[in-house]
Amino acid sequence: MEANARRLVWPVVAALLVIGALFLTMFPTRTWLDQRNAISASTAELEELDAELAELDARVAALDSPEEIELLAREQYGMVRPGEEAYSLLPLPAPPIDIPPGWPFTAAPPADAP
Repeated sequence: MEANARRLVWPVVAALLVIGALFLTMFPTRTWLDQRNAISASTAELEELDAELAELDARVAALDSPEEIELLAREQYGMVRPGEEAYSLLPLPAPPIDIPPGWPFTAAPPADAP
């Protein structure tokens, strides 16, 4: 009976060692993969922010010139130099709507009626 017990103990010990090794290797591997994914996402976000920063630096450099400032003042704020006159164009009025002759449109007055 003791020999049978020893024969059963070694496979159980080996199975426990394999399960323990898998347990110790799987959880750190999952953590490592999660960290690698987080690093790649952070790297992509950093590249986007670097590109945005480059665009903003170019805009700051452009705003250092008096010509760019004058262009923005004229286009966005309607400013003019002394002695100049500013004109603004109004949009065209909407075209009249033709209402068909018949119910339920007979209750509405015609568009050209006073």
